[in-house]
Amino acid sequence: MTTPSVEILAPNGQPARPQMSYQGAGAGFGGQLLDWYPGLKSADAALLPDLNLGNARAEDVVRNNAFASNGVQLHIDNIVGHLFRLSYKPRWQLLGIKEEDARAFARDVEQAWMELAEDPTGCYLDAERKRTFTMMIREGIGTHTRLGEDCMTAEWIPRTGSLINTAIKSVSPKRLCNPNNAIDTVNLHGGVETDRYGAAVAYHIRSQQTANYGFGDGMGTTWRRIQRETSFGRPMFMHIFEPMEDGQTRGANQFLTVLEQMQILPKMQHTKLQNAVVNSMYAAVLESELGPEAAMALIGSDDIDASKLTDYMMTVNGYHKAANVKMNGVRIPHLLPGEKLNMQTSGNVDNGYADLESSVLRWLAAGLNVPYEPFAKDYRQSSYSSARASMLEGWRYYMGRRKVIAARKATMIFRLVLEEMLHRKLVTLPSGASRDFYQGMAAWCNCDWIGSGRLAIDGLKEVKEAVMRIESGLSTYEKELAQMGEDYQETFAQQVREQEERRDAGLPPPSWMQLQALAPEQQVAEAA
Repeated sequence: MTTPSVEILAPNGQPARPQMSYQGAGAGFGGQLLDWYPGLKSADAALLPDLNLGNARAEDVVRNNAFASNGVQLHIDNIVGHLFRLSYKPRWQLLGIKEEDARAFARDVEQAWMELAEDPTGCYLDAERKRTFTMMIREGIGTHTRLGEDCMTAEWIPRTGSLINTAIKSVSPKRLCNPNNAIDTVNLHGGVETDRYGAAVAYHIRSQQTANYGFGDGMGTTWRRIQRETSFGRPMFMHIFEPMEDGQTRGANQFLTVLEQMQILPKMQHTKLQNAVVNSMYAAVLESELGPEAAMALIGSDDIDASKLTDYMMTVNGYHKAANVKMNGVRIPHLLPGEKLNMQTSGNVDNGYADLESSVLRWLAAGLNVPYEPFAKDYRQSSYSSARASMLEGWRYYMGRRKVIAARKATMIFRLVLEEMLHRKLVTLPSGASRDFYQGMAAWCNCDWIGSGRLAIDGLKEVKEAVMRIESGLSTYEKELAQMGEDYQETFAQQVREQEERRDAGLPPPSWMQLQALAPEQQVAEAA
């Protein structure tokens, strides 16, 4: 005879579990967590089924929500700025060349790059001829913030007036999807074709609709398969995002954690605004104890003569005029029986709304990883210390994004351009190098990128801080000027030119040069 099994049930009807070591894995205080059973999924399983909906909602709030738009703009302005400047630094030790030769080569490359990349009229580096290189990086950061990733292809387009044929075509991540919107397979996830190790080998891009934009989504009905790179290693499709887990093939947009709050905040503001407008429209409301039929007659019902409303108002008006009761010159209206006079004021319109809105905006700022003060445009509660701490925290995040997203995209483009510049002899590798371009590609393409400078809340204090770091040997002019968004070599060269021009014009040297000339020995002793 089989012994019946006994199962103990918890109050929620589910099988009872033993006491968990971690409270977060238990029922929680008072059982708040009893019904919380989220699925344990991989990054793609959690993201890809709702990828299009999440991206569509993110783009919608950016179009229609001022704070969401400002959040994207903060990313663009602080990560890229007005000019994304190349600081080329080939690893001369690994390449077997002298440091002086590496510096001379770097100067030649930087000058040729500036001519090709930042041409404001030709825009030959852009396949669409709409953007300079900096504009392409700014667009990429905005796209990555809204959609979680950025895509581009390397094209070969001969053009009259262009020194190179390499051109970059921006590709919206919305067009990256499985052919015919088919379901994902083992080696095809969200339009990305991978090998057994999860490395991308090809991408499937949906065509663009060329007509009837008002009646469609702008997407065509054909797909193009683009390999990641050519047989000799030249990139053909570049997909940029920051994976958070192994096997992840697509990026998550920055707004997914705050979309609900982003959608509700404008409704809160509209409701509060309507409330304030209504309160300010009426100075007084007269209540009257009339029955339903009389009330319908007063408002001019279809089956009641509307003239009765006029007769009633004339009667009430005549009564109020006759009841001329005053006290100290102020008239006191004597109302009809059953009437009540309610005074309406627009006071107390806020009713705690400002604090509620501030709380929501702090939530949004935390979700977007941007400082609250510039995000909400609210500096009322900020001191110098708190504002600086907030800005520095945001700066650390922006620098991470600059390195992982903006600089990576920029270096990919620079690698393509440098390769063609070498083939066309626009620049020449230093003689005696132990590795050619393909053998030492990472060393030849090593570079830093200088974007927008760090915001100075108190310029005098921060300049003193920078000077002290340099004089104490904790920093360099290169690092400090890079934090200001400047290239130290350009600054030094400009200072030399300005000194010569001041001398030729008969002007005294700058104040810092005069101090050095008056007491050079004292400054040397202090430095020692």
